[in-house]
Amino acid sequence: MIPDIEKKALNEISIYQMERLKEALQYLSQNSPFYKELFANHNIAPNSINSLSDLQKLPTTSKEDFSKRNLHFLCVNKTEIADYCTTSGTTGDAVTIALTAKDIERLAYNEAISFACADGKAGDVYQLMLTLDRHFMAGMAYYAGIHKLGASTVRVGPGPPQMQIENILRFQPTTLVAIPSFLLKLIEYAEANGIDLNSSSVKSAVCIGESIRDSSFGNNALSERIQAKWNIKLYSTYASSEMQTAFTECVHGNGGHHHPELLIVEILDDEGTQLKAGEYGEVTITSLGVEGMPLLRYRTGDICAYYDEPCACGRNTIRLSPVSGRKNQMIKYKGTTIYPPAIQDALSTVREIQDYIIEISQSDIGTDEILIHVCQNGNHDATEQKIKAALQSKIRVIPSLNFVSTTVIQGMRPASSRKPLSVIFK
Repeated sequence: MIPDIEKKALNEISIYQMERLKEALQYLSQNSPFYKELFANHNIAPNSINSLSDLQKLPTTSKEDFSKRNLHFLCVNKTEIADYCTTSGTTGDAVTIALTAKDIERLAYNEAISFACADGKAGDVYQLMLTLDRHFMAGMAYYAGIHKLGASTVRVGPGPPQMQIENILRFQPTTLVAIPSFLLKLIEYAEANGIDLNSSSVKSAVCIGESIRDSSFGNNALSERIQAKWNIKLYSTYASSEMQTAFTECVHGNGGHHHPELLIVEILDDEGTQLKAGEYGEVTITSLGVEGMPLLRYRTGDICAYYDEPCACGRNTIRLSPVSGRKNQMIKYKGTTIYPPAIQDALSTVREIQDYIIEISQSDIGTDEILIHVCQNGNHDATEQKIKAALQSKIRVIPSLNFVSTTVIQGMRPASSRKPLSVIFK
């Protein structure tokens, strides 16, 4: 890895990435059951890829591939796995991402330079307002990266506003790492209890899981509501567990910066053609330096545009826009990536449920919302607890529940549908 490679000339960056790509292709051809088969089936010789544009010769990898053939992506012996992470797959089953010790160090490096991009520095104190367990990669990565940066952590976790504010007042963090919509709850609690957050130690928040920017990189409704009450600097981030890399804003707030030593990024249309700067397509990544489960031309399902003008911060790499949409009905809810089948899988474990509809919409501040309408048998309170436990276990979050009659649910389904719909988008 080259320090400050993001500030190197573009030709230097390309040369470096090509060297790392050749290494990655050789590694996959020797160690990945999935990619060995892919190369054989498509008669691909790794040494035939001699430029970054030659990537177009290679087929892409889908989320469905990664879900259905999950452990065929593993490139190391299981004795070399240091940590198992999981994410929700399109079928609702947990998708494993196995990390070696080197992969964990790579995660720490990624987050250290990401937090540094967001004006982080040694001596800062970060309050982590997110889960650090439950196979969640990001929590572990933030923790390791902050320490690599030389800063301190306050590991509060996803507790209620009262607990978060008590820790802010006690430990005096400089930066919060949080889902931005939760910051509104802190503001509401502070106002109700006569607490002046603007006089607190907090100067910034690294926002995860939800966008705080519109398509032109201005503040969206969510960030406007936060900053109308709390004068802190907000930094947007974009990441996924599969790519084991983050895109984080700098102080200029013009998109998430690409780390070229960790990832090759393409923005593709539906036919797999690389799009031009400013055009929206599917974020497709090739991981560099990953040992456990590296990915080649992996289609993330996220729709973004990229911009290639040099940033005022001195970085010359591309910047990604906020996610404008998601293929295959992917939802970002309270910082967690969810697919409707995962919710359906959880609900199917509760026998007392007679019928249900999952209603997906957007709030007035632009965040994804999930409301589950449920018709149930048995004791209401007991069923509700079972549903919440199943949701927490399967998808890590608990959407809103609305208990209704069978008639109401039937009335929500289009009469023209040949199948009884369980998921509706509004």
